[in-house]
Amino acid sequence: MSEHHLSRRAFLKLAGSAAAMGVLAACAPAPAPAPTAAPAEVKPTEAPAAPQKEFAGVTVRMHAISGANYDELYKLIPSWEEQTGAKVEIVFKGNGFETDKRLVQDFAAGTVDYDVCWDHSSFFSQYVKAGGLEPLEGYWTEEELSDFIPRLVDATRRDGHLWVIPRHYDISCLHWRTDLMTEADVPETWDQFKELAIKLTDPAKGIYGTQFAGKEEALSGRFYEVLLAEGGQLFDDKWEPVFNSPAGVKAAKMFADLYQAGAMPPGMTNFLWEDVAKNWVNGIIAMYTEWYGWYSYFQDPANSKVAGKFDLARQPKGDGGIHSGWAGHHGFSITKAAKNKPAAASLIKHLTSVEGNRLEAKLGFTVARISVNQEMIEEAAKSPNPLDKKRLELALLQATEDYKTPPLIAEWLPMSNILYPILQQIILGDVQPQAGLDKAVADVRKLMEDAGYYK
Repeated sequence: MSEHHLSRRAFLKLAGSAAAMGVLAACAPAPAPAPTAAPAEVKPTEAPAAPQKEFAGVTVRMHAISGANYDELYKLIPSWEEQTGAKVEIVFKGNGFETDKRLVQDFAAGTVDYDVCWDHSSFFSQYVKAGGLEPLEGYWTEEELSDFIPRLVDATRRDGHLWVIPRHYDISCLHWRTDLMTEADVPETWDQFKELAIKLTDPAKGIYGTQFAGKEEALSGRFYEVLLAEGGQLFDDKWEPVFNSPAGVKAAKMFADLYQAGAMPPGMTNFLWEDVAKNWVNGIIAMYTEWYGWYSYFQDPANSKVAGKFDLARQPKGDGGIHSGWAGHHGFSITKAAKNKPAAASLIKHLTSVEGNRLEAKLGFTVARISVNQEMIEEAAKSPNPLDKKRLELALLQATEDYKTPPLIAEWLPMSNILYPILQQIILGDVQPQAGLDKAVADVRKLMEDAGYYK
C-alpha cells in the first residue's frame, strides 16, 4: 500500500474525528463582545441650499414712458423680480416727447446710466445714430420674435440690426358717423373723401365734413401717408427729397381745398391729437382718420356725443392704389451703456410677453403679438356691440398690410419741423402748393446735406 493511500476505515476514522471537533466547536461559548464605542457627535440636519436665481443681486435701471395707461404694464415688474432675483429701478418717467428729449440729451452727452429705455419706431433712428443702443438680435431668437406682427419688427431693423422690441402699436382708420352717412357713402379713395367731406359740411348744424391735426409731426405724418397713397415718396433711393412731385402737390392741395371750402374747423392749424378727439366727441365732425387708441373714450356716453353713432373703415387709397397707413409703435430697447444686458433683455421679454400684451390689450391698446390679437378678437365676438370685434380685426389687417413708418432716419423730426410750417401756409392759402413744397424740398435737402447724406 502506498504511504499516500488511506484505507476506507482510516478515512472514516479521520472524518469522524473532524466532525466531532466541529460539534465541540459549535458548543463552545462565544467570546465576549467588544465594548460599544461612544457614538460620534451627531450634527443637526442642514436644509439644502436654495437654488441661485438667474439675476440675483442685479439692479436693472429703466427709463420709462408714463401717463395715460402706460404705467399699468409696470405692475408686472414685481413678478419678474421674484422670478429672477433682480431689482428694477425706474430712474425717469415722462410723456413721449419728454422721454425722447431726455434720451437725445443723454445719448449726446454720454450720460446714460440706465439699462432699458422706452423707444418708438419714429424716434429710434436718432438714438442709433448717436451710438446709444445695443443691437438686439443676439438676445432674441427668430422663434421668440415669430409671434410679433412682422411689419412691427421689421420697422425697427436698420443697418443690419434689430433695435426695438414692440410693445403696442397704433395706426389710423377712418371714423365715420352712422347718423350722417351710410355704408355706401364710405370713401374708398382720397378724391372721394374730399368730395364727400365738402358735401357733408353743414354750417347751420355746426357740422364740418372732416379735420386733421394741423401742426408739428401730426401734420407732417398725415401729409406723408396721403403722399404715399397717391404714389409719391418723401425721398428717392439716394435720399434726395422728392415730395414736391405731382403726388405731393395733389396731397397738399387736398388739405388746402378742404380748408378753403370750410369743410374743416377754422382753427385746425393749431390742433393736435387731443383737440381733434374733442371735436369728434363733441359731435361736430362727420368723418376723419384717427388712431384706434381713442376707442373707449369715443364709446363712453358720459364723454362722447357720438357714442354708438360711428363706424370704422380702412383708410382710403390714392392714385398709387395704396391704402394710407402712417403708423408707429412703442417698445423697449437696451442701451449700449447697460451694465447687465442679459438681465435687461430678460426684463423686456417679461414686459412684452403674452401676459404683458394681454394686460395692455384689455386697456384698449392695439398690441404687438399676433396670438393675443387673435384671443382678443375671439373674446370681442361675444360683445353685444359688433364694432368691438370689427375694430380689432381691422386694426390687425392694417398692421399686417398697411403699416408704414416714417423714413428710418435720425432726421425725420428735424425734417418735419421744416415741412409742417410750410404745409400750414399752403392750407391757409398763404402759398401755392407747388411753390411751398419746392421751398420745403430745398430746405430739407440742405438739412440732409449737412447731415452727410451726399458725400
